[in-house]
Amino acid sequence: MENAEAYESLLKTKVLPQLSEIPGYGGGYLLRSDGSEESEFVVINLFDSLEAVREFAGPNYSVPVFEPEAKALLSRFEPEANHYEVRVAAQKMR
Repeated sequence: MENAEAYESLLKTKVLPQLSEIPGYGGGYLLRSDGSEESEFVVINLFDSLEAVREFAGPNYSVPVFEPEAKALLSRFEPEANHYEVRVAAQKMR
């Protein structure tokens, strides 16, 4: 948990703003859950297409892309990025 604040700050101030400059990037979410011994982050990035993901991440787009500065703050990370197709986008009914 010692690097959680620094990692979150880096994502909010550098990484996510840089992503917004990439063609086909549609925004994202930063989720955080603080446990008793560590903080877990889930970053959900939305792209217009799988081709846009490939343009950003390269041909081996299943390998997560990390800024070296961000990777240095993590105690562990998933070795593979999962990609999902949005099938339904629900909004709150009024």
